[in-house]
Amino acid sequence: MPHSRYRYIFIAAAILMLPLLAITGRKAGISCDEVLHYNHSVAVYKYFATHGADTSALWTPVTNLRHYGQAYDNIATILIRWLGIDDIYAFRHLMSAFAGWLVILITALFAVWLGGYRNGLIVLFLFAVSPTFIGHAWNNLKDVPFALGYIASAYFTIKFISAPGRAATKILIFITLSMAFTLSIRAGGLIVFCYLVFFTFISFVYRYVNDGSLVLRDLWIKSGLVIVMILAAWLLGILLWPYALREPLGGVIGSYRVMAHFPDTFRQVFEGRVEWSDFMPWYYLPKSMLITIPITVLSGLLVFIFTFRRIISGKKGLQYSLILFTLLFPVVFVFYERPNLYSSWRQFLFLYPPLVLLAAAGFEKAFELSGYGWRRYALSAVIILLSVHPMKYMAQNLPYSYIYYNQLTGGTAGAYARYELDYYFTGQTMASEWLKKYLREKGETEGTIVKATYSVSWQFRDLPGVHTGYFRWEERSMEDWDYAIVTNRYIPPFQLNNGIWPPGGTIHTEYADGVPVCVVVKRTSFAGLRGYRFLQAGNLEAAEEQFKKALEADASDEMIFFNFAAVLVRKGEMLRADSLLKAGLSLNPDSDQILMYLGNIAKAGGRNEEAALWYRRLTGTNRKYFEAYVGHAEAISGKDPEAARKVLKDCLLINPRFSPAIVALGDTYRETHPELAAKYYKLAGTIK
Repeated sequence: MPHSRYRYIFIAAAILMLPLLAITGRKAGISCDEVLHYNHSVAVYKYFATHGADTSALWTPVTNLRHYGQAYDNIATILIRWLGIDDIYAFRHLMSAFAGWLVILITALFAVWLGGYRNGLIVLFLFAVSPTFIGHAWNNLKDVPFALGYIASAYFTIKFISAPGRAATKILIFITLSMAFTLSIRAGGLIVFCYLVFFTFISFVYRYVNDGSLVLRDLWIKSGLVIVMILAAWLLGILLWPYALREPLGGVIGSYRVMAHFPDTFRQVFEGRVEWSDFMPWYYLPKSMLITIPITVLSGLLVFIFTFRRIISGKKGLQYSLILFTLLFPVVFVFYERPNLYSSWRQFLFLYPPLVLLAAAGFEKAFELSGYGWRRYALSAVIILLSVHPMKYMAQNLPYSYIYYNQLTGGTAGAYARYELDYYFTGQTMASEWLKKYLREKGETEGTIVKATYSVSWQFRDLPGVHTGYFRWEERSMEDWDYAIVTNRYIPPFQLNNGIWPPGGTIHTEYADGVPVCVVVKRTSFAGLRGYRFLQAGNLEAAEEQFKKALEADASDEMIFFNFAAVLVRKGEMLRADSLLKAGLSLNPDSDQILMYLGNIAKAGGRNEEAALWYRRLTGTNRKYFEAYVGHAEAISGKDPEAARKVLKDCLLINPRFSPAIVALGDTYRETHPELAAKYYKLAGTIK
C-alpha cells in the first residue's frame, strides 16, 4: 500500500477515535476516585476564588489530596463553574475521553515519527483493542492525564535530543508544557524532568562513542536550554496546585515523598487471598499487567524483544532504547522501593503508551521481515484473531471495560474471586439507574433509604425523597436501610466462591463476563437492626428475641451471629455463644470480629492455648489486626514470655506506634526486669 494511503487512513482513524471514545464513555460509571477528586477540585476552586482565604484545599488529613496537583480535575471544575454545567460527571467523562484520545494520538504520532504511518496505524489499533486503557479513558481524570504528560514528555524530549543544534529550539515549548502538565497532575511527574537531563547526557555520550564527535557549543546550548525548560516547567506545573504554590520547592518534593509511599493502605484480593496493599508480593505490578493487557499487545512486545537487536541497530536505535528505558525504569523502581500498590496497575497506566509503542514496533518489524504476499496477510490475520477476545469483551461488557482480564486467567470470569474486579465501584452507577427506575415503578420515592458501599448521592440527585448513605456490607444488619447497592469489592473470596454472595434479597445484578460485580438488595427483615439496638441499650432479652427472628429471615449474615453471641456472653451462656460464633465462621472463615471474639472468650475462660490459636489465625489472615497480637502475647506470656515478646515485636515491626503492644511488651519484663519494663511504659506514654 502506498505511503500516502497509510497516511490518509491514519488521519481518518485518529480523528474517528475521538467521537467514539466520547460516545462510548457516556455508558461509563462514576468511579470512587472521581468523587474524591471532584470534591477536592471544588476546594481548590474556592481557594483561588477567595484569593487563598478558603484553605480547605490545604487541609486534607484523611485523603492526602493536598499532595496531588490534579490540575486536569481542577481545569474541568473551572470549566464546569464558568460554563454553568449541571451534569458534572458527564462533562468530566468527556474531559477524560479527550485526555485519553490525546494519549492515543501522541503515541501514534510518536510511532509515525519513528517508523512511518503504518507504525502509527498499528498503535491506533492496539489502543482500540485495549479494554483496560479504554475503560480508564472514560472516567479517570488522574491516571490518564498523567499518562498523557508522560508520553508527551518522552516524545518531545527524544525529538529534542535527536535534533541537531538550533533545530532543537523548535521543540522547547512542547517539552516545557508536557513536563509542566505531568508535574501538575502528580508529584511523581518529577520523573520526566530527570529523563530530560539523563537523555540529553546520553545523547552526547552516544554520539561521541559512535562517531567520536563532541560539539561543545551544541553541548552548552542544549544544557542551557534544559535548565531553562526545567525552571519554566516547574513554575507552570504548580500554578493550579495550592499546596505547592505555598512552597514551590519543599511542597513538590514533600508531596513526592508522600506519594512514593502513600500512607493509606487497602485490603485487596490477589491470587485468591486477601492482603494489604503495602504487603503485595514483589511481582504484583508485572503480574497485574500480564493478566490484564490483551494478548495481542503482549505478542507485539514479545516480537519486539526477539527483534530488539535488529531494531536498535537501525537509524532509530537510540530512540527505541530510550523508550524502552521509560517502560522499564519505573518497574525497576517499584522492585527496589516496594511502594504501596493497589487497584491492579491503575497507578502505572502511564507505562501503557510506551509499551504499546514498543509492541507496535515489534509488529512493524515483523511486517518488514514478512515481505509481500501471503505472509503479510497471514500476520495481519493473526493480529486480528488475537484481538477477538478483548473486542468481544468490550462489545458485551462495555461499562466494565476497565476490569478486563485476558486468557491467562480465563478472562474476567476466571479472575472472579482471584483478583479485584470492580475496584473503582463503577457498577454502582448502573445499579443506581436500575434502582431509580424500580423505585419509581413501585412508588417508593419518598422516605426510602438506600445505602451503598460508596457514595451514590449524585446518582440519586433527581430523587430528593430518597435518602442515601454509606455503609460497610458486613455491618448491614446494624444499619438502617431499605435497599442496598453493593459491589464485589471487599467481599471475601470465600463468599464469592461459595455462593454466599450475591446475597439473599438480591433483586438486580450487574454482570461482567457472566460474573456478578454489583447487586441491588432489598431488605427482607429489620430484626437484626432491632436486635443490635436492644443490645446497645442493654436489653438482652429483647435483643435475643430479635436475633432469633433475624436468623430465621437471613442466616447468611455473620454479624448477626456475632451480635447474637455478644448477647449470650453477657448472659453467661458461653457454650451457646461459642456455637453461634463458629456458625458465623462457616459464612466467613476470615471474619476479624468473630476470630477476635473467640480468642477473647477463650482467654477469659483460662483456655490460653485455644485463645492463642484464634489470635494466630486472625493475624494470619489480617496482619494489621494489632489487638490480636496483644491478645496472643497475653495468652502465652505466662508460659513462654520470649515467644510473647516475639509476637509483640512482629506487631511493632508493622506498626511501631501501637502503644498497647509497647505496654504489653513492658508487661513481659515487669517481674524479671522492672527497669526495662519502665522504659517501655514511658515510651508508650509518649505516643498519642
